[in-house]
Parts: sequence; C-alpha cells; structure tokens
Amino acid sequence: MGALGLLSQVVKEIKTIIVKQSTKQSIGADLENKVAIITGGGSGIGKSIAQLFAENKAKVYILEIDEEKGIKIQDEIQGNNNFGKFYNCDVSNETIVNTTINKILDLEKRIDILVNNAAISHIGTIEQTTSFDLDRIYNINVKSIYLTTKYVIGAMVKNGGGTILNLASILAKVGVDERFAYSMSKGAVLAMTLSIAKDYIDQNIRCNCICPARVHTPFVDDYLKKNYKGKEIEVFDKLSTFQPIGRMGKPDEIAQLALFLCSDASSFITAAVYDIDGGVVNLR
Repeated sequence: MGALGLLSQVVKEIKTIIVKQSTKQSIGADLENKVAIITGGGSGIGKSIAQLFAENKAKVYILEIDEEKGIKIQDEIQGNNNFGKFYNCDVSNETIVNTTINKILDLEKRIDILVNNAAISHIGTIEQTTSFDLDRIYNINVKSIYLTTKYVIGAMVKNGGGTILNLASILAKVGVDERFAYSMSKGAVLAMTLSIAKDYIDQNIRCNCICPARVHTPFVDDYLKKNYKGKEIEVFDKLSTFQPIGRMGKPDEIAQLALFLCSDASSFITAAVYDIDGGVVNLR
C-alpha cells in the first residue's frame, strides 16, 4: 500500500471512531430500568428533569398536584415511547404521600431515584410575611421533602441503595431582597441534604442538592405579567442581569446536572451542594 493509500485508510478509521463516539451516550447517563420519582414534575425544572430521565430510559413517576399538567407531561413522555406515569399528589399531605409511594412500590418493588423538586415561591420581608405564608412555604418546600424521603428511604435501604436529589437555591447561601420565607425554606433543604447524606452513607444511599439562581420558567413569566404589567421586558432584563453571566438559567440546564447526579457516573458524590447560578455566589 502506497503512502496515499495508507493515509486514506488512517483517515477512514479515524472517521469511524469519531462516528462511534458521537453515537454513544454520556458515561453513566443511561438510567435504563431505574425507577425514579420526581415531585413537581408537571412544569418548569421538574418537567425538564422528568423528560430527560425518561429519554435516558428511567421509569419515571411524576408526583404533581396540578392534574392537567401531570397528564400532559405523562402523555408527552409516553408519546415518545418512554415510561412516564402521573400521580395526582399533594406532597405536603402525609397520608397522600404514603399512599402514593406505596402504589409505586406495589408496582415496582423498589425505588432507585427520588428527586425532590416541588416548591412554591414567596416575596416579602419578615414583616410582610404572615404566619399563613410561612406555614404554606414550609409545608410545600420543606415538609414535602421530609415526607417523600421518609417513605422512600426504607425501600432504598431494603434494595441496597439509591440516590436522592433535592432542589434548593442559591438563596440558601446568599441574601436577596424580600425573600425571607423562601430563603428560609431553601436553607432547610440544604441542611436536610447533608443530614440525610450523613445518616445513610453506610446504606449506599447518596444525597445531594442543586442550588440554582434564577431560572426562566413559566412562573417567572406569570410573575412579571401579574406584578409588572407593561414593564415585563424591563424587569425581565433586570432579573437576567442579576446573574453575572447575563441571563437566567434554562430548565434543561438544571435537568442535565440532575441527570449526572442521579446516574452511576456520580457514584463518588454525596453530601455535595452544586451551584448552577451563572456566577452569582462567587462573582457578585
């Protein structure tokens, strides 16, 4: 074989390797047959996580209080020939959470992944926060994680391990105007993450949390429309530039990090707190 022939053969082999590599999934991204529960999976970040996990062949169970949104994401996942099942669930209600998780366990006999994403927001200083506001934030953002984890973790222990991922916020770590109750709740999420990770490390259960900055979800658009009518673009730009990187995050970006942290590729990671914040914590 002449020099040109040899060069042609080498180029061909390199192209073949590149094509093979490009068709491979990311290491550890395959969640095939893993049973995953995602709370608040009907919209925003939770919806993106549910879709991405299903695309990576997890059996995704969505706990969502909004029936219309829950059915819609279930149909979207199933329409792509993936597994998704919606349960109408108030994650702050212990009886309902216990019953729902038992239904999933009756079907699957195990739960491999729990993503605690369900949350609500609140705007106001301590003086502007009523006892009702505080209780409502606590019930959805904090108590729900206690309940879902409490009723899942026994099954994980029995099955030899599992992964828990909590959605916190950078507001657990930095002060922002008029976010008293919400910041309180996300600080609790971070603390619970570390406690669970410590208590169950010997049972092969990993627990981590993600701390996003502002993420562009339907909630943001609704908030601007309700509170800043006629000034939506101006306020949107202001909220975007709060992140040093110059924009809000995208739900899909949070979902990609969630996928990694719930996959076997992150098997050496527990009790970790991941900022995904466009530089807020370190650069502002």
